[in-house]
Amino acid sequence: MSHSTHQPQDPRPEPHGQYPQQQGQYPQQHGHPSHRPVRNGLGTAALVLGVLGVITGPIPLIFWLGGTFGLLALIMGLVGRGRAKRGEATNKGVTTVGAVLGLLAMGASIVGAVLTFQAVDDAVDEVNRSASASKEPAPESGSDGSDTSDGSNSSDTSDTSGTDKGKKKGKGKAKGASGGSGSGSEALTAGETAAYRNGVKVTVSAPKPFSPSEFAAGHTAGNKAHRVTVTIENTGSEKFEPTLVLTEARAGEDGVAAEQVFDEGIGTGFSGTLLPGKKSTVSHVFSAPASAKILSVEVTPGLLLDASVWELTV
Repeated sequence: MSHSTHQPQDPRPEPHGQYPQQQGQYPQQHGHPSHRPVRNGLGTAALVLGVLGVITGPIPLIFWLGGTFGLLALIMGLVGRGRAKRGEATNKGVTTVGAVLGLLAMGASIVGAVLTFQAVDDAVDEVNRSASASKEPAPESGSDGSDTSDGSNSSDTSDTSGTDKGKKKGKGKAKGASGGSGSGSEALTAGETAAYRNGVKVTVSAPKPFSPSEFAAGHTAGNKAHRVTVTIENTGSEKFEPTLVLTEARAGEDGVAAEQVFDEGIGTGFSGTLLPGKKSTVSHVFSAPASAKILSVEVTPGLLLDASVWELTV
C-alpha cells in the first residue's frame, strides 16, 4: 500500500502545464493588428479652408481665392467623411462642418465676383464721363451775351493794352483743348479762359518781367525771366483737386523749353482741394532766351483733361 502511494509522477504533465500559457498568448497576438492609426487630417484641413473661404469669398478682387478655398474644403470634407465611416477617422462632425463651410465659401465667392464686376463697370463709366468732359470744352459768352466760340480772339496780343482789352471784353472758349468744335488747334491769348465740361476754368495772365534772386533755381544767366499767373476756378458741382495741374512753357518760334524758376515761394504749384464756386491762383516764372518774343504756356488741369495752350507776347 505504501509503495503504491509513493510512485513517481509522470513527467509528461510539464508540457501539459505550459499549454494554458501558450493558449493565453494566442489572443494577444491575434488582437494586435486591429489597432489602426487615426487619420483626421483631411477633416481639420477642410474646416480651416472652409473658414478662410467664407472670409475671403465676398471680398472684391480676391473672391477667386475664397472660391478656391471653398472647393478644396468641400472635397476634403467629403473624403474625410468617407474615412470616418470606414473607421479610419474619428472627426466625422469636423469633416461635415468643413464641407458645409466649403459650400458657403463658394456661394460667397459668387457674391464677391458680382461686386467686383459692378465696381469695374462703374469705374469704366466714370472714366468715360471724364474723358467726354475733357474732349468737349464748354464755350463761354462774352459780356455782351455773344458766343466767342467762332475762333476769333477778343484781345490783341501785340501789347499789354490789348491784353487788358481782351480781359474787359470777356473770355473765349478753350481753343487750346482738343475736341473744341473745329478750333482745337488754336491757342489762347493772355487773359482768355479755357473752360471744361466739368466746370473747371483755367486762365493765364500776360507775362511780366521778373528778377530772380541770388538763391533762385532754374534761371540761366543771359536769359530773361517772365512771370505768369495761372488761375483755376471751379464752377462745377463737385470738388476739384488742383494738385495734379501741370504747367509747362516753351519760348520762341523754335519752341525751346523754358525752364521753370523756383524762387521765394514762386513755382510751388497748386495745393489743397478746390470746392465748387472757389478759385485758386499761383504764379510761375519761366526762364527764356533773351531773343524770344513769344512764350507758349501749356496748362493741363488733370490726367483726364486735355491741355490748353496760351501764346503770350513777351
